[in-house]
Parts: sequence; C-alpha cells; structure tokens
Amino acid sequence: MVNRDLAGAGKKLARHALQIQAIVMTLLVIISAWAMSVEVAKSAAIGALISILPNAIFALFAFRYSGASKNELVVRSFSQGAKLRLVLAVILFVVAFKFLHAIPEAVFAAFAVTTVSYWLAMFRQQKR
Repeated sequence: MVNRDLAGAGKKLARHALQIQAIVMTLLVIISAWAMSVEVAKSAAIGALISILPNAIFALFAFRYSGASKNELVVRSFSQGAKLRLVLAVILFVVAFKFLHAIPEAVFAAFAVTTVSYWLAMFRQQKR
C-alpha cells in the first residue's frame, strides 16, 4: 500500500506540473496573439507543446512501476522515459522548423518559459 502511495504521489506531482505548463502555454499564446501576431502565437504554442509533450511521456514512463520488488523495472522505465523525452523533443523541433515553418525566437522562448514553469512547479510541490 505504501508503494502505491509513493507512485500516486509522483503521478500527482507530475500531473500538477503538467497542468501548470498548460496554463503557462495558454497565457503565452494569448499574450503573443494580443501583443504581436497570430503567427507568433502559433509558434509559441508549438514551442510550449515541444516542452509539454515530452514531459508527459516521461511522466508516464517514470511512474509506471513502483515498489522495492520492481526496483529494476522502475530504473529501466525511468531511463527509457528520459531517453524518449530527449528524442521526442529533438523530433518535434525538427518538425516545427522544417514542416511548420515556426518562428524560431517564439518557439525557443515559449519552450524555455514552459520548461522553467515545469521545474518550478515540481520544486514548489516538492517543498510542500
């Protein structure tokens, strides 16, 4: 029962951080559309999604298993999730620039802001 509580707490933490990222993305897109242009807002949305989607995939892998008896599975799944997160981010950046013709500055700025919001949300929740 304790193992499920640990995995559940991790899932709750990751879910909260992803929700914060989604809120930040929404605000970035609205502000970009209002202050700049729809094209900048689209590029900001793309950059934010490049941060959010790999983090969501990582969270699925990281909290798939729990418990001391599944220690090896936990470590393997965590490692696979981290690798997949990196590969997915690279692929999404390639798609953004090669096929979607996104504005690089907006993509990278939104990616950075949403990534930092994820870290801050995780750090803040962990302190509680």
